[in-house]
Amino acid sequence: MKKNALLVVQIVVGLVVAVALVRVMDSRQANAPAQFAEDPLYVKAATAKRMSLAFNGLAADWYWMRSLQYVGAKIVGFEDSHEGRMDFGNLADLDLRLLPSLLRMSTTLDPQFIAPYEYGATILPEINSDYATSLLETGIAANPNQWRLYQHLGYVYWQRNEYQEASEVYAAGAKIPDAPPWMAALSARMKAEGGSRDSAREVYRHLYDSSSDRAVKDMVTKQVMRLDSLDQIEVLRKILAAYSEKNARCASSWLDVRNELRSARFQIDAMTNAPLDPSDTPYRLTEKGCNVELSQYTGVPRK
Repeated sequence: MKKNALLVVQIVVGLVVAVALVRVMDSRQANAPAQFAEDPLYVKAATAKRMSLAFNGLAADWYWMRSLQYVGAKIVGFEDSHEGRMDFGNLADLDLRLLPSLLRMSTTLDPQFIAPYEYGATILPEINSDYATSLLETGIAANPNQWRLYQHLGYVYWQRNEYQEASEVYAAGAKIPDAPPWMAALSARMKAEGGSRDSAREVYRHLYDSSSDRAVKDMVTKQVMRLDSLDQIEVLRKILAAYSEKNARCASSWLDVRNELRSARFQIDAMTNAPLDPSDTPYRLTEKGCNVELSQYTGVPRK
């Protein structure tokens, strides 16, 4: 009975300390002037770990939720000021300078908490890819049997065009007992053709299938659309170049190459006869009909 009573007292004291800590930090943040809203965190990760006593997991959850709220508030603010929906392919516009510290705080408090590592792998490269690789390397050191962390680290290296590093990370992840066979396949593909669009599609497909985060899936869908558009623009330029060579002039409108567009199996806009990009927006003729580009109204990201 005495042991049970002592345990209850310890739990209550720990919760009181945790709640008090949160309230103090919240009150300091609420009383801070607006210009200091992006100041560094008041408490360092190591200090927070000592202060949270035996409740590191609870504190890690709190910082994880704060990370999500921080990004969510940035998105809402951006959409309110720009009169539109946020494009998850351009997260650098949000100025997420506190996010690396928030995620690092959560993972320091609970190194086996996988969600912040995976979230960081998606968001942090838009801020600074070194933050992402550092966080994921720490996660792999603390969770060497989590093959998804290797997948995410390989993805970050691939984004940086560091295909040899990506190949090595995928190969290391492939050695984990429950890792899927495609990890080894991606390792080989990174060595052979890391910069190709087909390998990019494969990376994005596996990232899409392995994630349950809507923002990640939206970002991947947009990036695949961009790859498809790059392929289409290559074909369109060849069609326009062939017309120019044959007729000694550039196309005056899309009607001039309508048959070629249909032969190449483009979807055609009924009003303008222009080929449609992957977001169903007509492409634009440029350079007096000698070239082509995405419309300003397209839903396809440009990078």
